[in-house]
Amino acid sequence: MFSSMKVAIIGYGKMGHEIERVLIERGHTVALKVDVDNRAEALSAENFAGVDVAIEFTSPSTAYDNIRECLLLGVPVLSGSTGWTERKGEIDELCRQRGGAFFYSSNYSLGVNVLFRLNRWLAKVMAGLPQYSAQIEETHHIHKLDAPSGTAATLAEEMAEASEGRVVVAREDIISYREGEVPGKHVITYDSEEDTLMVSHNAKSRRGLALGAVLAAEWLVGRKGVFSMDDFLAI
Repeated sequence: MFSSMKVAIIGYGKMGHEIERVLIERGHTVALKVDVDNRAEALSAENFAGVDVAIEFTSPSTAYDNIRECLLLGVPVLSGSTGWTERKGEIDELCRQRGGAFFYSSNYSLGVNVLFRLNRWLAKVMAGLPQYSAQIEETHHIHKLDAPSGTAATLAEEMAEASEGRVVVAREDIISYREGEVPGKHVITYDSEEDTLMVSHNAKSRRGLALGAVLAAEWLVGRKGVFSMDDFLAI
């Protein structure tokens, strides 16, 4: 059973508000809200004193610095920001050097993380069926800055890895749509002359992402190291 946490929310947009709602529902305290308007003064040792964990959902341009600052302050940090992960290796190394805790996922939806596992298994099977060509499509709201989505990029990377390079969808070949307020839809398609196989996940709201992030944050508190949803779900 988890204990009540004091949480810093870094990124107080729509996801930040949803995370706040889930935290309060689960008996936690939002000790600090950091957003673009107060970031410069908010990221300080004084403000983070007593914070058990920071949950960071911001933009590709600010995520790296936000996560780095948390680790330097000695605060466990969980991030769901995408579009910055070419520098994730630096963050992982800093976390280990500082004896800190860092949790990253491109998508905290429990359903999407089941999809990741199905995707890896399916890619292994399809590796022996070269008559099928693979494709990934993703649809998100018009406010999402990066394309393709971090989730779609992860799906493509895992397909190639699981199939030992025999099933490949390059990042530039992922089809991205930005429509209205769509919280997130991902479709994996294998197509041949004979038939089409499709596996998809369709998020109904941001709540699934927020709930997964809060559950992972509860799990992270008290641990040291670099973690992912594979560690959290352990399946």
